[in-house]
Amino acid sequence: MTKDRLFTPGYICILAANFLFFFGFWLLVPVLPFYLRETYACHTAAIGIILSCYTVSCLCVRPFSGFLMDRFPRKPIYISCYVACMAMFLGYMSDTTLTAFILLRAIHGVAFGGVTVGGNTLCVDIMPSSRRGEGLGYYGLTNNIAMALGPMAGLLLHGQISYNSIFLAGMTASAIGLLCAISVKARTPESLRKPQHPVRNTAACDGKCQDDNVTPANRTVRSHGISLDRFILLKGIPVSISLLMLSIPYGATTNFVAMYAREINLDVPTGFFFTLMAAGMGASRLVAGKKVDRGYITQCIRFGYYPVIAAFLLLSLCRQAVSVSPAAATTMFFTVPLLLGTGFGVMFPAMNSLYINLAPNNQRATATSTYLTAWDVGIGIGIVSSGIIAQHFTFYMVYLTGAALCTLSLLFFVHRVTPHYNRNKLR
Repeated sequence: MTKDRLFTPGYICILAANFLFFFGFWLLVPVLPFYLRETYACHTAAIGIILSCYTVSCLCVRPFSGFLMDRFPRKPIYISCYVACMAMFLGYMSDTTLTAFILLRAIHGVAFGGVTVGGNTLCVDIMPSSRRGEGLGYYGLTNNIAMALGPMAGLLLHGQISYNSIFLAGMTASAIGLLCAISVKARTPESLRKPQHPVRNTAACDGKCQDDNVTPANRTVRSHGISLDRFILLKGIPVSISLLMLSIPYGATTNFVAMYAREINLDVPTGFFFTLMAAGMGASRLVAGKKVDRGYITQCIRFGYYPVIAAFLLLSLCRQAVSVSPAAATTMFFTVPLLLGTGFGVMFPAMNSLYINLAPNNQRATATSTYLTAWDVGIGIGIVSSGIIAQHFTFYMVYLTGAALCTLSLLFFVHRVTPHYNRNKLR
């Protein structure tokens, strides 16, 4: 049986646009803590709070961006947000006060929220539903490759060129990505092509409704009125709680792992940490996406938890190991990103598909925004709390707490989320 074609020109363009967008993003992630400390003399707790404003503004706009992209053509909104993100780099390059920098980061976060929701939803729109797990796996892989190259490039450039030159590099990547995004030929969602009327004759569907094999009994009828479920996928709240707990230590790791290595006097190229994490994610995504397409969604998520929990526990132990054996501590430190990459790489496409399977077709963007909002809330909490905890107890306690949170998230997923998903999934 011939597979539906996945790598169409539009799909390739959206992959390129996503990679270049996230390359600019990841280029700055490990550099900004140093920028704030060296330029504005901020202490660790303040750095965490300042960096979190990006995430806070992003998560505030996500539900509204999902609603707008379900109601109006997605590509114009996506392109407008992409342009705004690119323009923010110009703001960083100007001589600015700390207050102005915080404002720029907040605006950047708003635009980032629109780009990520729009890009993910457009990707779902243009790929065949029979290869959605695989397609989302490749789409996420572009983020992973950006994560492999961006932080490493940023940390290599840090100290070699000025911060303005690093900002210019990020803006250049975004500009090229914008051209790729403009080239995407998006399909108009079904919900925008015709009015949404109740399905009166279910027999006419011959047991199934159009797209994704949603049965008539499970098709959700939507009116033109505005209600809470147009902004938040209510059926996705249980899994969002589990995802939030999972993303808290992730946020603490991606933003502060370089500072943690410096704090414990571990002399390693921390940019390589992100490269190994991306390698683990890339390899596991390719396998996990195909498993998701075969229906192993909750199983993939459960499997992914175990290496993630082990990774955060191992990272916390590096502080003790470095005083005994720097070589052993280095080995432990670089084992952590491989475990994190493997675990998150398995979970990401499965989590994304889980949300989509809980939503009717005219709420794809809402499902995506709910998924990303839960992730961003955890990232924001992780950035703020890790800065405060590190200020009082060092980063060792941050990652030990992260291992405990992930364990709690796993238990909640197994005993609460999985039964809820099996009762409410639409496809």
